[in-house]
Amino acid sequence: MSRKLAAYLLAAATAIAVVIPMSTSASAASCVAGWSSGTVYTGGQTASHNGRNWAAKWWTQGETPGSSDVWADRGACDGGGTTPPPGNTCNAPNWVAGQFYRAGAIVKYTDGRYYIAEHDNPGYDPVISTWYWNPHTCGGTNPPQPGGFVVSESQFNQMFPSRNPFYTYAGLTAALSSYPGFANTGSDTIKRQEAAAFLANAYHETGGLVHIVEQNQNNYPHYCDPGQPYGCPAGQAAYYGRGPIQLSWNFNYKAAGDALGLPLLTNPWLVQQDPAVAWRTALWYWNTQRGPGTMTPHDAMINSRGFGETIRSINGSIECNGGNPAQVQSRVTRYQQFTSILGVSPGGNLYC
Repeated sequence: MSRKLAAYLLAAATAIAVVIPMSTSASAASCVAGWSSGTVYTGGQTASHNGRNWAAKWWTQGETPGSSDVWADRGACDGGGTTPPPGNTCNAPNWVAGQFYRAGAIVKYTDGRYYIAEHDNPGYDPVISTWYWNPHTCGGTNPPQPGGFVVSESQFNQMFPSRNPFYTYAGLTAALSSYPGFANTGSDTIKRQEAAAFLANAYHETGGLVHIVEQNQNNYPHYCDPGQPYGCPAGQAAYYGRGPIQLSWNFNYKAAGDALGLPLLTNPWLVQQDPAVAWRTALWYWNTQRGPGTMTPHDAMINSRGFGETIRSINGSIECNGGNPAQVQSRVTRYQQFTSILGVSPGGNLYC
């Protein structure tokens, strides 16, 4: 967060379950494609296991049919035939053993399912090398992850291929509990657009989740407002920018700490030491602060005001209304890339 933005401030989950009714027919049907522990199944998709057909009620991976209520028993099957494996149409090439693949590459495996490379690899088998590959659903309907977040870990890695290891996916998902309405309000499209908007702005603020702290150390002593009744107990130069939205100034650390139940005023270093805390401070700003704008970034997205309004709330005093069109374009371009990864349209009102 820029110092000029801070001056303006001073002045101013759950995925929906698809219920599949249990079969009432006693007759044996043909077995569908066999269940695979490494495959992602969404509500309504089927698999056979131990001589019975099963239907997934909601998103699942690695849960054996019959051992969890995520699967509905569709009755005995006789193995007389199979149906094509579940999944949407992808325009992806067939996987080739021994061919080099970059992270983010999508391939069609020999079983007809699709996989996305999480890491560069020299053609490892997607079913065997699960660290290098993740199951992938094409066509813009990637299932929400456990806990309700609409961005999978593989998509997160695709968005931030050069990120600092400090910015973990686990830290982000752990932080979601502080603001359960984030990326979990409205339609599935709105949820994905909000997640893309938040992550696109975080990308811009941190150079792709590379920088944990503000790089210009000459600014550090300027983020203490001694006029506040609580002063700057951690030291005058302690409240520099940190985290995905670069939280700065003593009054912002005080407000974020109070909201999150964390001692950030006296220990601002927590934001650069704990990934979940860093993400929580970014979500605090996103969901509760409007900056130089007229609404919070969260409200802008769930009320279909557009990505441009999130820019206005984060750094609109410097970038919007022609202030710095190149910076605005940088944010918009990243947002468009992230919505593409999540399989949704970016919507309108992209600029501010």
